[in-house]
Amino acid sequence: MRRIEAGALDLAAFIRPGDRVLCGQVSAEPQTLAAALPAALGAAGPFETFLGTVTSTSFDAAPAEMRFAGYGAMGRASRLARRRQLDVWPLHYGALEAGFASGRIRADVVLLQLAAGPGGLCATLANDYVLAAARQARCVIAEVSSRAPWCVGAEIAPGLRVDALVETEREPVSSPATAAGEVERAIAGHVAALVPDGATIQIGIGAIPDAILDGFADHRELGIHSGVFGDRMAELIAGGVFTDARKTVDRGQAVANVVVGSRRAFDMLDRNDAIRLRPAAHTHAHSVLARQERMTAINAAIEVDLSGQINAETADGAPVGGAGGMCDFIRGARASQGGRAIVALRATDRTGKVSRIVPRVATVTVARTDADTIVTEYGIAELAHRSDAERARALIAIAAPQHREMLERSLCEGDTR
Repeated sequence: MRRIEAGALDLAAFIRPGDRVLCGQVSAEPQTLAAALPAALGAAGPFETFLGTVTSTSFDAAPAEMRFAGYGAMGRASRLARRRQLDVWPLHYGALEAGFASGRIRADVVLLQLAAGPGGLCATLANDYVLAAARQARCVIAEVSSRAPWCVGAEIAPGLRVDALVETEREPVSSPATAAGEVERAIAGHVAALVPDGATIQIGIGAIPDAILDGFADHRELGIHSGVFGDRMAELIAGGVFTDARKTVDRGQAVANVVVGSRRAFDMLDRNDAIRLRPAAHTHAHSVLARQERMTAINAAIEVDLSGQINAETADGAPVGGAGGMCDFIRGARASQGGRAIVALRATDRTGKVSRIVPRVATVTVARTDADTIVTEYGIAELAHRSDAERARALIAIAAPQHREMLERSLCEGDTR
């Protein structure tokens, strides 16, 4: 393994023309390596960078000739999509790990963030598809941060080869919890009423998910089995809300795949055996989710149509999200005994002029046959086991009042699918 000083880093020495370079995501992004990518473009020749969810500013000023691919346009990756630099692949998150592990999805060079400890190296703040890709890649370059926590469950197997290593003292990418507004708090109140004590929770990132987690403050003995772990979860663990004591799978342990948080979450994770980062083959697996009693999937969306189809990928014709793990968790939760799949969204855009309950969605992320429960600030629409007409009436009832006449008119005109 070659050790390189951060100031002497030259990625062009490792990247070849036509390569696909995979970079770690969210709080696991190797920032020093990511910052060196644009400089490698001229010397190495054209290459493609595969990104996940981006919460840093690392790629905001990426040169126009730099090309990207990814499983969605989540976070600040949406800026690259708007500039037509990002090619969004239609993939479920749960399929990525197997795709890279089998070589069906190619990764030539992998850039990842690690932590060092008495047990060696640890894939800090993520146990995701990046590790699977690294085991197949021609070249693996690691950034080892002294500020990164040792995450239980993400220890690197002895067989993983690291070709070059850069040591830094950089704080991992920080994504503090989002302050909730009146609309988010109203949505959170409706969701809290649907979730019983003892349920196991999957939830995403953003203002609505953070508000929903705040709304669980009076719940008891909740569990965590989620794609994401963040600051609000850490606060609720400290407050005794999340205990994982009633989980049927991984009892006594909070389980997640990646971290989107700040020092609050990082410190709680460090060498904490009660919180484990597990690969998507476990966190997103239908067989695991279906065995987790009272599994409650809570996801955000961009729009929902009157038949129950859900769009979590595009707005105004542009990619702004992705399929992610939404379908994995919705189907798993619906198969769970006592489980529920909740999709929460604002009834309108922030101007109030555009309804998010629509006659037809622009992109179908979740089929109407998988839809369960939809929540807006105006209430709850139970869609499972209901006819098309019943679904439409329930959804119009939770649309913003100023848009209900338009939705009723669309029904009369037959414009629902």
